[in-house]
Amino acid sequence: MNIKRLAIDAVLTAAALALFVIEAQLPPPAAVPGIKLGLSNIVILIAVYTMGKRDAAVILLLRVTLGSIFAGTVTAFMFSAAGGLCSFLVMCLLSRFMKGNRIWAVSVFGALAHNMGQLAAASVLLESAKVLWYFPALVLSALVTGAVTGICAQYVVKRGVKG
Repeated sequence: MNIKRLAIDAVLTAAALALFVIEAQLPPPAAVPGIKLGLSNIVILIAVYTMGKRDAAVILLLRVTLGSIFAGTVTAFMFSAAGGLCSFLVMCLLSRFMKGNRIWAVSVFGALAHNMGQLAAASVLLESAKVLWYFPALVLSALVTGAVTGICAQYVVKRGVKG
């Protein structure tokens, strides 16, 4: 890895972490537990489309780990890791087929996958499927928040951020 690429990865990691920590300080956008804006996903999407999947994976892993240390708990780490991994895999797959003006759609599917990963983690940790009652609310939130974060990432990518 060259120095320029390492520096860009470090800046993107810092940006994702800063957005995550700022978002953790905001009041929840809805009364349903687990609904968040997902602002750090903007950075992950930008990395997927401009830096490549490997760099984006490193940024995600660092953001999840450092975010849990700075603003969370072990349980928060598990939820964030499960959601982040599911989201990342879906976004990587779809990014191969959806380019340019479809980044917002990749983000929506990523948000849906993130919520599915978190529901799966909650179901396992709580040893109960009752958390699946949150599914409809989480789908609605994923449609909105995924579109908003995706539009933000799409705007930045279209402006030509290069790695």
